[in-house]
Amino acid sequence: MSKLGKIGVLLVNLGTPDSPSTPDVRKYLREFLWDKRVIDINAVPRWALVNLIIAPFRAPKSAAIYKQLWEDRGSPLKFYGEDLKGLLQQTLGDEFIVILGMRYQQPSIQSALTELQSKNVRKIIVIPLFPQYASASTGSVIDKVMEIVKDWQVIPSINFISNFLEEDLFIKTISTIAKEHMAKTTFDHFVFSYHGIPERQIKKGSCDNYCQLNEKCCGVYHKKNFLCYRAQCFQTSRLLARALDLKEDQYTVSFQSRLGRDPWIKPYTDVVIADLPKKGIKKVLAFSPSFIADCLETTIEVGDEFKEIFEEAGGTEWQLVESLNDHPMWVACLKEMVQKNS
Repeated sequence: MSKLGKIGVLLVNLGTPDSPSTPDVRKYLREFLWDKRVIDINAVPRWALVNLIIAPFRAPKSAAIYKQLWEDRGSPLKFYGEDLKGLLQQTLGDEFIVILGMRYQQPSIQSALTELQSKNVRKIIVIPLFPQYASASTGSVIDKVMEIVKDWQVIPSINFISNFLEEDLFIKTISTIAKEHMAKTTFDHFVFSYHGIPERQIKKGSCDNYCQLNEKCCGVYHKKNFLCYRAQCFQTSRLLARALDLKEDQYTVSFQSRLGRDPWIKPYTDVVIADLPKKGIKKVLAFSPSFIADCLETTIEVGDEFKEIFEEAGGTEWQLVESLNDHPMWVACLKEMVQKNS
């Protein structure tokens, strides 16, 4: 390791409201949805949609849901991020400075980068904590970091880790947690539910118009689609299925959390799971492999809301595989990624 300076490691997750109160949730939603990579339409209709429709009407409902998620330490996404920062710092040692930032709200990417700048680091490794690349998540983080550092007089070397779905320890950590549940219950089927995005965002990033949003184009992971979010999700599922010794007909890949009337990538998780009991599938182990920490979309949406849909359709057991959170193997995975990029 060079004696001329330390290496900064910036961990970035999506963000969370400061509290589950309606004003704080509304503030968070406005910042999040105003991002042109999240709602990728022209500024004027985006402003009207966010400030006149979504934030005013969705904030009270979202606040009620956040209250179900909130713990004594606050938002799990935030406090697990803080735990992860401390554990990674401990395992990497004094030659690294590990900082946590959130794309929206606090601690901000701006404050995190300002701290690294004040430490005169010789290099920054940015790890957006999203296993699969999407413009609205990883792309937005990279965009924000570049927007900030472009005004620095001295810009150190910066490495971005744009995805990590194929990291062995990432897959191994999820499969290890899943096997604990599989040792207790025999499941009929396995559902890998990923956060959805609008179909238009897939098409915008398509290489040579390859992406057709179907099984044919996502059935193989190769140079034409390795940057496609949907293809990355299917590849993640194949790797997890291999680690869990699952056959192709034992699992389903689907997408959740759609918003608005425009078509989002399919199949939709809520539609898929309502149909499973009709096929004789009564016990399901559910995964959220696009999230690394417990949050609204995992604990509440997949863990509670989808369980209710499944049971109302005739299912008897719906078990969510917990997120990576502060699992030691996940910390080791991050350490490997940092070392490979140092």
